[in-house]
Amino acid sequence: MNEPVRLHAQITGRVQGVGFRAFTQRCAANLDLVGWVRNRWDGSVEVVAEGPQPTLDILLKDLRRGPFPGTSSRVQHDWLSATGEFTTFRVRMSG
Repeated sequence: MNEPVRLHAQITGRVQGVGFRAFTQRCAANLDLVGWVRNRWDGSVEVVAEGPQPTLDILLKDLRRGPFPGTSSRVQHDWLSATGEFTTFRVRMSG
């Protein structure tokens, strides 16, 4: 159960211009997860994170809560196989 997996999530709502990426980076760093977060051109935020599933479940809960004054209206997510390609969690350029 502690084998690494990959969480791919897209968060919609009031998620840009409210510190959502910095919030996500802090949460992921506190949980010792690796991956990235970025704004998308459609106004959503995209997250790719790898680590143990129980820890990623905590991140997913954080993404649903989001930072104040942001509002997550929907969090779509998929579970994938971890690739091990990341060494840190960082903010990426918008895409």
